[in-house]
Amino acid sequence: MRARRSISYHKHMMRKGFVAAVAVLTAGLMLSVVLAAAQQARPAAPAAQTMKPAPPGPLPAMPLGGYLARPREIVVAVYEFAARHPDVLQYMPCYCGCEQLGHRGNHDCFIRSRDASGRVQWNDHGTHCTVCIDVARDAMMMFNSGASVPAIRAAIDQKWGSRAVTQTPTPNPPAARTRS
Repeated sequence: MRARRSISYHKHMMRKGFVAAVAVLTAGLMLSVVLAAAQQARPAAPAAQTMKPAPPGPLPAMPLGGYLARPREIVVAVYEFAARHPDVLQYMPCYCGCEQLGHRGNHDCFIRSRDASGRVQWNDHGTHCTVCIDVARDAMMMFNSGASVPAIRAAIDQKWGSRAVTQTPTPNPPAARTRS
């Protein structure tokens, strides 16, 4: 009699274990589905605007007073690149959290606005943010060495996206892009 109870008890416990395992697997599957749906529900990046580069000649005085996150010559070079090459930086995300400020891409870290002729009004955010400067500097160096905008974006995504917690909602560049 005792042996029968022991066998019955073990069968009961095995059923309970089986039911618990099925419940855990089902919960895991449901969580995976919810997370996948949340990833797909992320808002699409807005379409890029066509922006004119800054006109030839001197640029407005840059916001270089106070703390600079990188040496002055690097900050100046990056700001000038942002003014002269919106066709590059408007397609590069930023990973510093500045989407909370309304930024749509790395371009916005340096340029607050641009009029119809391309004249810029600076944004000083980029002067004191190492991430903004470094992303723009990477893009500038690749562009100056002949890389296409899509290739630059892929490299930026690979380098910065893998370690980022957040990024701006930046559109991808058109597939065929000519250099200006």
